[in-house]
Amino acid sequence: MASNALQIAGLVLGGVGMVGTVAVTVMPQWRVSAFIGSNIVVFENLWEGLWMNCMRHANIRMQCKIYDSLLALSPDLQASRGLMCTASVLSFLAFMTAILGMKCTRCTSDDEKVKSYILLTAGVLFVLTGFVVLIPVSWVANSIIRDFYNPIVDIAQKRELGEALYIGWTAALVLIAAGALFCCIFCCSERSHSYRYSIPSHRTTQRSYHMEKKSPSVYSRSQYV
Repeated sequence: MASNALQIAGLVLGGVGMVGTVAVTVMPQWRVSAFIGSNIVVFENLWEGLWMNCMRHANIRMQCKIYDSLLALSPDLQASRGLMCTASVLSFLAFMTAILGMKCTRCTSDDEKVKSYILLTAGVLFVLTGFVVLIPVSWVANSIIRDFYNPIVDIAQKRELGEALYIGWTAALVLIAAGALFCCIFCCSERSHSYRYSIPSHRTTQRSYHMEKKSPSVYSRSQYV
């Protein structure tokens, strides 16, 4: 029962991380306009994402435009687009692999050892996906903070951390937690299997004791001769 509960908890965490990864990939709130100095225009909000930038006017109307060219983006956004697409695919593969390794599924082998290795594969994929998400989110956040405190950059060009970055950090931690949970399940199952096969049964011990007691040794036979 405890193993089933841990598997369900890991699957739920992995599903939440997968949804968060896809949401961060499509959200435009990676970079948001900063209202500092004389740039106090509270009725306009500028959002910059991986695929488009949006302008929101007075919390009523929002206009979004898809980027015309990939080369027009900054290097961090170009790399982040590829890494986040890779993370979305990896999270989906990890989630489907975890479903195949669950005890309640019957489409794979009923061997517990095979399913434990499938869960280990899902755990490694979840951990890998978490780090793949963590890299672009932290990279973009570092560039935003660097430009914000750079006196050479114009105030109108400075940006702040958007909501997508915070969701990305949360999704990365959830994915790593799910992967670590599946890896712990594998370690516990392997330990229980090794412990189960290392202890001989009580009946086997008694039988071997009686056989040793009944059959005299070669040395005792030589004494009688």
